[in-house]
Amino acid sequence: MLTVRELLRDLDVRVLAGEANLDAPVRWVHISELEDPTPWLSGGELLLTTGMALDTPERRRQYINRLADHGLAGLGLGTGFAHPQVPEELQAAAAERDFPLLEVPYEVPFIAVTEKAFGRLVNEQYALLQRSIAVQERLQRIVLNERGLDAIAAALSTLIGGSTLVFDGRGELQARHAFRRELPEGAAEAIGAELRERARRTEARGFAPSHGELAGRALALPVAGAETSGMPQAWLVAVKDSGGLSEFDRLVLHQAVTVVALELLRRHVAASTERRLAGDVLTELAGGAVEGSELARRLEPFGLGGNVTALVLAPPERVRPEACEEALAAALRDEAVSGLVASTNGQAVAVLPGFLDEEAFDLGQRVLDRVVAKLGQPLAAGIGRAVPAGEARRAYHEARCALEARTLGASSPSNGNGRPHVATYRDLGSFQLLLSLQDSDALRLFCESLLGPIESGEGHYGGELMRSLEAFIECNGQWEAAARRLYCHRHTLRYRIRKIEELTGRDLGSARDRIEFWLALRGRELV
Repeated sequence: MLTVRELLRDLDVRVLAGEANLDAPVRWVHISELEDPTPWLSGGELLLTTGMALDTPERRRQYINRLADHGLAGLGLGTGFAHPQVPEELQAAAAERDFPLLEVPYEVPFIAVTEKAFGRLVNEQYALLQRSIAVQERLQRIVLNERGLDAIAAALSTLIGGSTLVFDGRGELQARHAFRRELPEGAAEAIGAELRERARRTEARGFAPSHGELAGRALALPVAGAETSGMPQAWLVAVKDSGGLSEFDRLVLHQAVTVVALELLRRHVAASTERRLAGDVLTELAGGAVEGSELARRLEPFGLGGNVTALVLAPPERVRPEACEEALAAALRDEAVSGLVASTNGQAVAVLPGFLDEEAFDLGQRVLDRVVAKLGQPLAAGIGRAVPAGEARRAYHEARCALEARTLGASSPSNGNGRPHVATYRDLGSFQLLLSLQDSDALRLFCESLLGPIESGEGHYGGELMRSLEAFIECNGQWEAAARRLYCHRHTLRYRIRKIEELTGRDLGSARDRIEFWLALRGRELV
């Protein structure tokens, strides 16, 4: 850092006042003959002038006070032009303010001062740039090695000598690391609250946190996201252990913002890829497209080997399946359980390691409780018993059937105190018969005898009839409710139901025929 004292070294320049402040940093050297140059200065400059505008004692005193108030590093007056020597009023005012005042004799041109200052400042900036490039490469290696936000926060804490915190766009803490001194109690919570308030007001600019004990040594910078709203996807907050943030600290933090954005993008891409792969595996598992050793091999990358089970959650109408899926994944992370999480058929599904039945049921209940707490409303869930990984489809269907049996009222949906209770094989009821026949030709023949005429007789329209049939049965024969579920007019639904009755020779007004259709629809999913 260039100071006034270092700049004067080897220059034939005399110090007339302000010796105590000769170690003030010099940000730049500027030359001006204006009576008031401060509108074109930002502070920290060493000003050089011949003082042509300083022709009265009052102007000279005001000139020194104006420069000192603006935070300049000092003043060099060139003698031999407008003034044969430095006026006494300038010296007295500078001494009173302890403001560095230099006499630059006629023999020392201003260019000699500026060249020395600029050469030193350029070298400092170059060294700062080299250090910042090294820092950027170090932080980028952390991202490339997939070490995560915690490693980035730890590296930044060492580089700036203070605490580093990363918050998401909603003000929730994601990573935190201290250097030698922990933050004051409640400081992190206060910063999070301030970020939440800024998110509410849609403010996305960097700021100094207002917590009283962090004054002068903290900075919060926004991490831009890909969304067009302009709101940050995260915030990077740095707090020095002592003193204020230096120019190097600020440069490092601005570079780190890009690195944090890259890490968040990497996590998003990795999560999206894993979610897509999980969805593909679950779709094939549920449809029976893959099973046995091949299914076991497909489940291994998700940490699933040996026995597995399945947990199925049915979100309420007001909750998107994706939101339920995210809450389910978060609940499993909180339980430190690995597994495959995806959505299918409007439900959120997790394939989990196969614990002993009661242990798995307890885990399912804890996960359900966490999901309910995250979503803020009750929902139904079912869990299957442990099976070999190659037979995971059986656990999935047992969980789904237990859930559906619970939803249809086979047993109470809560445990007596209003708390949602996860359904198990004990709740299967008549579904137990379907599950016991899921690998037999008898079940396939039964399903085809009822549903075959609908699909084969109407071609592509048969699929629409099947969806209408299922909605009609699930809504207990209520036309309005079934039509709303299908997004069609009730007269359209009546026409479809009459068509189904013509094709099958059954009467959907008969409870017996509706039960048989319901069994066939469920059985078709199993086979």
